[in-house]
Amino acid sequence: MTHAFPRMTGTAFTADWFEAINVNTPAADRRAASLGSRRTVKKDWQAAWLARAVTCIDLTTLAGDDTAGRVQRLCAKARNPVRADLLAALGLDGLTVGAVCVYPTMVPNAVKALEGSGIPVASVATGFPAGLTPLPLRLAEIRYAVDQGAAEIDVVITRELALTGQWQALYDEIRQMREACGNAHMKAILATGDLKTLTNVYKASMVAMQAGADFIKTSTGKEEVNATLPVSLTMVRALRDFRDLTGQWVGFKPAGGLKTAKDAMNWLILMKEEMGTRWCMPDLFRIGASSMLGDIERQLEHHVTGRYSAANRHALA
Repeated sequence: MTHAFPRMTGTAFTADWFEAINVNTPAADRRAASLGSRRTVKKDWQAAWLARAVTCIDLTTLAGDDTAGRVQRLCAKARNPVRADLLAALGLDGLTVGAVCVYPTMVPNAVKALEGSGIPVASVATGFPAGLTPLPLRLAEIRYAVDQGAAEIDVVITRELALTGQWQALYDEIRQMREACGNAHMKAILATGDLKTLTNVYKASMVAMQAGADFIKTSTGKEEVNATLPVSLTMVRALRDFRDLTGQWVGFKPAGGLKTAKDAMNWLILMKEEMGTRWCMPDLFRIGASSMLGDIERQLEHHVTGRYSAANRHALA
């Protein structure tokens, strides 16, 4: 994935940027609730937004029974996420997803299956999803995934450090993870459902960006509560503050619980209103999902034909 701006370098640890912050949760809830209700996109514009959402999907399989065959099938869908007849009717060509996300041991299978497509392989690492293995092992897992061909690494933070306010220690840990990633872009998963408060979410976001995260990501998808609009709003506001303070551009990735085309629209509206059109592009915005793609394809078919098809007409991701 090409970027039209310099890569993130991060900053020195600067607690003054977030220590006094307290997020107004009721206000965040009201603002988030307004996103889907006050804004609507219809007809050709809706189809265009949904096509954009497809390009921002990190098509994901992170199951204990993953096999080489499942990963190959996922990659085939990544190459051709929407049926050719629908793309022709929409006047589109060459549509692909943003990335394919797998476990480290599945990276070689994904790299081989995506050869020549230009679609990057993302790998989770650092003891995903809990992130509670010893730090040297977590760093070694990052290096292993990069050596296998992963172009993006999704790391998990140690929630204890955020919950107990050990922000310097969290910064130091994420900084080492960034160094282990080398040229691979790093997405820092905050596991926001475990952080309890929006204030913690804001502070963890700011620390991850100071430490050099290229993206901040809501969730592993394994927590009881995953991506929500109030959490995403809080993270995007932190991202905007960081941009204003440093001039550095950081991406955002919601993940976990996003299943429908309407979810894709709501998060695109969030990015459009809070950050502008540039943050609706796949080098700055990703959606961690799999089943969402099927619903988007179904909505695009309705746009073309005027009829809703059965879900089994669309290949599963």
